[in-house]
Parts: sequence; structure tokens; C-alpha cells
Amino acid sequence: MKYDVLIIGAGLSGLTAAALLAKKGLKVAVAEKNHEPGGSCGTFKRPGAVFDQGSAMLYGFGDKGFNAHRFVFNCLEEPIDVIRNDMLYCVNFMGHRIRFWPDIDKFIEELSVVFPDEADNISRFYKDTYKMYQHVMVEDPTYTTPDETDLRSTLKSMMKHPLSYVKFLSYLNKSAEDILKKYFSDPEIFNFFDKLTSTYCYATVKEAPAVLAAVMLVDNHVGGSFYPAGSTMFLPGKLEKVIEENGGDIFYNSEVTQVLFGNGRADGGRTKDGREIFADDLIYSGTVWNLYSGLIGEPDVSPEKIKWALSQVPTYPSVVLYALVDADVIPADTQPVEMLVGNPEKLDESEVTAYIFSINDKTLCDENSHVVMAIGPNFDKWDRSDKVGYAVKKEKEKERLISVMERRFPGFKKAVKYSEIATPCTIERYTNKNGGAVAGPKQMLGQHMLKRMHTKTQWDNLYCCGESTVMGTGTPTVTTSGLSAANVILRKRGIKSYQYVPRMKNYVIERNKPFYRKDMYTELSQARREIAFAASRCRFCEYPECISHDIADIRGIMRRSAVGNFKGAGKLAKEIAERSDFNNDILKQAESRCVLNKENAEPVAIDWIIRKLIN
Repeated sequence: MKYDVLIIGAGLSGLTAAALLAKKGLKVAVAEKNHEPGGSCGTFKRPGAVFDQGSAMLYGFGDKGFNAHRFVFNCLEEPIDVIRNDMLYCVNFMGHRIRFWPDIDKFIEELSVVFPDEADNISRFYKDTYKMYQHVMVEDPTYTTPDETDLRSTLKSMMKHPLSYVKFLSYLNKSAEDILKKYFSDPEIFNFFDKLTSTYCYATVKEAPAVLAAVMLVDNHVGGSFYPAGSTMFLPGKLEKVIEENGGDIFYNSEVTQVLFGNGRADGGRTKDGREIFADDLIYSGTVWNLYSGLIGEPDVSPEKIKWALSQVPTYPSVVLYALVDADVIPADTQPVEMLVGNPEKLDESEVTAYIFSINDKTLCDENSHVVMAIGPNFDKWDRSDKVGYAVKKEKEKERLISVMERRFPGFKKAVKYSEIATPCTIERYTNKNGGAVAGPKQMLGQHMLKRMHTKTQWDNLYCCGESTVMGTGTPTVTTSGLSAANVILRKRGIKSYQYVPRMKNYVIERNKPFYRKDMYTELSQARREIAFAASRCRFCEYPECISHDIADIRGIMRRSAVGNFKGAGKLAKEIAERSDFNNDILKQAESRCVLNKENAEPVAIDWIIRKLIN
């Protein structure tokens, strides 16, 4: 089958583009390497716990600020439940716990206690930046990438606030340090802002473009930070739901390894197993290095372009600790996101950011536990070919990360019930992020904004989105890049693009916290709620024993049902029902192989769920 659009990669940017295009009636296909959607924004399960793989501190869902996620879900008319964090996060810096309040004036007061000699300058800096941000980013939101910005609408906005726009444009090719020097002199406060930019855009204040740093430093206070109620699985799962409800196809375990060309155009993609998927337009959602030194090569692209791509400096490699711990070891005043600064002078491996979303979301584990994801830089070389050495090194790294957590949470080591780590090799294996660089090319002067990959390429039907493109790092920015790619294709086809209009109907639902399992699926009918609850018990195993080589994707049926995607789940269920041996107890046999049986627990009700879906 030939499609209108093929999207390569089911990360947030690719899923966003695919969902928006499918909603407009285009026939879309998504090809994804893994067995589930989301890329870095996904989950995995272990006994008694749900872990976020990576992206989990989510901005862009608020009713104010640069709320790209809210805009997309409103355009898709797809409800999503979110939990708003009381504060953005807490930075543990030089003996201080600096709390990032949503109220920017309250945060200014907090920061002024830590740097009393800079109090007036802190107030002036944030108020000046806030004013510019409001005039440029908030009053007339565009939700588009700089390379696709409509000049007429921009000029209209400039006429309203010319001084703010002049200041904003003057920041484009200056570093964050250049701007901070106009306000501050204390070296310690520069170290503090270094930690913020290293978290926001994986670059120091000397490297980070002023325009990005200024927007990020203010936006997160204005819009707030959120967590998808029930785990991050619901964010990509809802996008997948829209794609499948509107006739789109998603091919999992289908890594595209080559873009196919004919007559100077991109015709489609060839997967690792040799399948060819053709489309009129293609959207690539992945890293610049994988595109120009993998999917496309000579003679289809020039040596100069390949050299440019390979010259892009990556962000630092990361390691991630996943741990299930006794709840008592996490103090009551702990925030869901805590940044632990080990060395205020420079970025090193003692710096870890801990995410503990079970503080607000009680569906992630039992009441007596917390799930912890702790991520930080790692500058070692990892060699997976040496299996024994690799395993030993992993264990040592796990112990090191647990020791870092111990300094913030005394007793952490003894409180660990389960733990594992993801090395840079693990991150690359599951997300195709080269070398474990979780944020792609570094957001630094010289390779920022228009000096990165653009939405349009040299081919008139191949487009790009994701963190390697002009918007760079973060879930709201990659979402915007996917939106921009979708709009380019819509405009080319003469279809009305997605544009902000005042008073759009809101589909983002803020739920009370703590959020419990009983609070899930309240929008569903009782019958469907029962199916969703039953399906959510599935482990979504990487190597599921319930699926024999000749039966449909039971894991995918359960995952779709667990996020309310009954059309997608039902389609797969009907494929099983159409088998000639459907009535030969094949579902009961699959149920007997469920991994929960080995834990002396009730298996997932595979037979009951699938029969409910097909009736």
C-alpha cells in the first residue's frame, strides 16, 4: 500500500505529526524500531512498579505560557489527564534547597535568600525577561518553528511590542553568559545558572544561546510542570490512539534503515527486515547523525552535508538509575523532581536529577514504596562486546548512583527493593540516540536554531522533526517541531493548517493529587473501564511469553486497551478472531504463559479481554 505520509520514528515529534495529519484525513503510516510508541517518553514495568524510561517532567500543558502540548491535544480533540506539580522542581545547591515555585515572585524571593547581594539584580533580571517573554511568546502564540515562521504575523506582533522584539532578536547570537553579565557579578550565581541551563538545554551558560536560556528560565514558571496521570505511557498512547482512530497504520518492530529515492524524490523507506513502505511525503523523526550517515548516504546526499552532520557536537552521554525503594526513605517535603548538585564549579558525574513521581501518582507502585528515576552524565567508555566487563561496570555504576542518592536521602541504599541502570549503550539501543546523548546535538552557539536541521530538506517531500531540528531539546519543543512538519505538508496540499485561535475548547484535564488507581478511566463506560483495568495489569514484557511466533500482538492489545485505545486494540483482537484455530483455546494457552503465573499472581485475563473487544 502507498500512503500519503510515512513518518519514520514514533517518538513524540513523529507521533504528533502523524496524529495531526491523520486527524485531517491523510492516510499515514508510522514505522518504529521498538514494540511501543514514545521513544524516550515511555514506560516499562517491573514487579510492583511502573518506571518512566526518560522524559517525564513535562512542560507545555498549562493554560499559560508556551503550552504546545495543550494546543496539540486541543487540536486533536483528545482528552488527556495530567497532574500539576506544586513546584517545578527543587535544586539542592551548596547546602540550600532552592524551590522553584510556579509564582515567579515567590521564586525570586527564594533565590534572593541564597544570593542576598544579588537580590535586586535577580528581581530585575527575571522581571525584564518575563516582560519580553510575555510580549514575544505568549500574547500571540504561533506554535511553529523559526524556519517556518510566517513573517506577516511576526511583523504584526513586532509592531505591538517593538522594544521587546528588538531585545529578543538581539539575543539570537549571544550566549546566556553575555546576558547574565549585564545583571550579575557574583561567580556563584553564574554556577547556579550553569546548573539550570545544563538541565534545560544540556549546555553551560557560556555555550547556551541567550534566547533559549531566557525563554526557558521564565516559561517553566509561567506554564508549570506536569505528569500524565497514570504514567507517561498515556502521552504517546493518546497520540497513537488518534492515529489509529483516524485510519493510520503503525508498524512496530520495523526500523527504517534506508530512505528510498527515485527521480530526485524520497519515495519511501526500507525496513531492517526488507519491507518497503511507500508514500508521497516522508517525515523523519530522529537524529541528524542517523539520517545523514545511515538512512541517507552518497550518492543521494553530498559529502559536504554528511560532514556537516557528523560535525554536530552531541550532548553528554547519560546513565539512568531505576529504583523501587521503601517510601519512608523519601522525606515528606521532597518534590517530584530534585536536582542534586555535587560540584557547583563544573558539570561532572556527581550531578544527578532524581524524578520521584510516585509522590503525586500512586498508580506507579504500592503505598509503601516510591519509584525513583535518577539521571546524570557519564563520561566513561562502554564496550558491550566485553560482556563480563560490561556487566561488572554496570554494577559499579549502579552502586555509584545509589551512593549519590544516599547523600540526599540517608538510608537510600538499604531502602532499595529493586534497582537497575541504563548505560549510554542501553539508551542508544532503545532510542537510537547516538552514544547515549539523550538530547541529541547540543544547544550551543554555532549549532543552534537555524544552524540545525530545518523542517524542510533539500528534497521537496522529505521533512524533519525532533530534537536535532531548529527547536532543539525538550518535549514542548519536539512537539512543536512535529506540528510544524505536519503544517508544512497540509499547506502544500491546500489543506487548512493548525493555527491558534482564542478560546479553543480545552481537552487537558488537571486531576487532583495524589492520584490513585481508583481515579483512572473515569471518563469511560463501566464496561470499557473494566477492560482497561484488566489490561493495565499486563507487564508489556519486552520478550512476552504469552505471544507465540504465530499469534497476534497480545502485548499491543493490552497496552492500547490500557490507555483507552479500543479501536486499535479491537483491530488487533479481530485479527486473532479471524484465525482458523481461534476456538482451539489459543487465548487460554496464551494466558497460561503469562509471566504473572510465575509470581503466583492471577494472570492477565487475556481470553476475557480479547473476547470483550471483538464482541
